[in-house]
Amino acid sequence: MFRKNDVLTLDITEVNNLGSGVGRVDGVVVFVKGAVSGDRVEAKVIKVAKSFLVARPEKILVASPYRETRELCGAPLSCGGCVHRHLSYEHELDMKRLYVEGAFRKAGLADVTVEPTRTVGIDRGYRNKAQYPFGTVGGKTAVGFYAEKTHKVIPCTDCALQPQIFGEICRFVCAFADQSGWSVYDEQTGQGLLRHLYLREGKSTGEVMVCLVINGERLSDEERFARELCEAFPCVRSVMLNVNKKNTNVVLGRDYRTLAGVGYIEDVLCGRRFRIAPSAFYQVNHDGAELLYGIAAERAALSEGETLLDLYCGIGTIGLSLAGKDTRVVGVEIVEDAVKCARENAARNGMSNAEFFCGDAGDAERLVSEALEKCGDKEKTTVVVDPPRKGLDAALIRYLAEKEMKKIVYVSCDPDTLARDCAMFRGLGYEIGNVTPVDMFPKTGHVESVVCLTRK
Repeated sequence: MFRKNDVLTLDITEVNNLGSGVGRVDGVVVFVKGAVSGDRVEAKVIKVAKSFLVARPEKILVASPYRETRELCGAPLSCGGCVHRHLSYEHELDMKRLYVEGAFRKAGLADVTVEPTRTVGIDRGYRNKAQYPFGTVGGKTAVGFYAEKTHKVIPCTDCALQPQIFGEICRFVCAFADQSGWSVYDEQTGQGLLRHLYLREGKSTGEVMVCLVINGERLSDEERFARELCEAFPCVRSVMLNVNKKNTNVVLGRDYRTLAGVGYIEDVLCGRRFRIAPSAFYQVNHDGAELLYGIAAERAALSEGETLLDLYCGIGTIGLSLAGKDTRVVGVEIVEDAVKCARENAARNGMSNAEFFCGDAGDAERLVSEALEKCGDKEKTTVVVDPPRKGLDAALIRYLAEKEMKKIVYVSCDPDTLARDCAMFRGLGYEIGNVTPVDMFPKTGHVESVVCLTRK
């Protein structure tokens, strides 16, 4: 019925979380990258599948009132980062609420209330972390981002979501690499040294970490590189090498070596000072994280003498932010460096009532059981979980329900797995409170959410 290169006239009715406008023609769904709800477009079919079409916009016949009028950045559309670059920010927030609502509806939880998406209102320059793949363009070293669904590097040093200092450091590193003859890693041959440039910034402190991920043990001129980098950018507190010699899509290897400064940076979040190791998880949006953790603290509503069991605790940011001097924290985290940081962070903030265990928070029978024993009276224990995108293990959900934990505050980065897990908790006797989406990642398709589950 439809063929490649057919030109269709479409009314776009919605936008999915991958940034594609959705239209229909003769009952067939058509996905149009870059189209916005309310647009009428001419689009050329570039892919014909059994149940849908993919098309490229050729002409906007009627522009949507929800279309963003400001140019986000100069990166081409092939950059797969900002899938909502064409949406006005107000409409993006509403789309994310609808995304969370849809996830709960699909999980059979249409009765759960999803509140409007909360935001700090900043949709540019908010990221404190970046991992740029290296590439070669015109014989010169370049960094940027992978084109969508490829490993082709699109050169970009001035990403609209990153702080300005990151772009300046990117250009310095690329120029030094060319000057020193450093080779760029080739995924096909496995040859070459430079794989990724990994940057982190402490927004409150201004401290920056620069880490080169290499396919080898060392670089020529690495001492001079670290010295000149620190001279050019006094904000750089840590210069590191990460060794990754595996043929893998995983960015970071296990081994780090410090070239200059110290092996960490520090930041202040929710009034607490945190030490951040390169391998440790730390929210990429500082101001958004303070909003997110503030909502989690409201849901936890800890009182004097209570204990917070913090699963997937990372460097202790959630637990130490939510707890006060008169409440205890018991945390579980699988990354050893993060546990070390969490203990140091507790001491640095005068939190002598905090303990942290290294291990998989999904290991309910051993680690969580051991941590729960440390908590003492379960009636005075609140659980907070912030799992990875895959959500919670079913065994952990069953374990928490069997122990009749009275209150579980769930912080999620994936609405679909959150809704799935909430459905399981409901089946095990928990009431689901209002879900609050939080826009931690403006211009992207991701959204965080917070919900409190209460034992009936």
